[in-house]
Amino acid sequence: MVSSLCFVEIKTHNTPLLQRKPYRAACWAPSDDLNGAVAQILGTVSYASEAIAEKLRIPDSDGFPTSEEVFNFKPKSFVVIGNLDQVIGEHGVNEEQLRSFELFRGNVTQPEIITFDELYERDRHIVELNES
Repeated sequence: MVSSLCFVEIKTHNTPLLQRKPYRAACWAPSDDLNGAVAQILGTVSYASEAIAEKLRIPDSDGFPTSEEVFNFKPKSFVVIGNLDQVIGEHGVNEEQLRSFELFRGNVTQPEIITFDELYERDRHIVELNES
């Protein structure tokens, strides 16, 4: 098995995905929290790439090398934030908000932006597959 670094910035399920008001007609900007989370994780990955280089050897509690290694070749990164319920009202989905959010996150290649409800559904699906 190969171990690779993965970085995750976790907000809360209540963290807003979008600004409270549209930036322009039919265009909703990402929330300050989402923009900040993306900036934070990009900085963390950049720092790790400089500080760790390509490989990190894991020492034991006394500082001696172990056989464990973690590789740092273009590590994956994720932002876990908010909930898609934020774009759903009493009578359905606000398509402008959903489009704005999906266009933003679809064009951010790293980190992957995922909401708590999506993460829950992914995990639920994996558990159900493993149980059957």
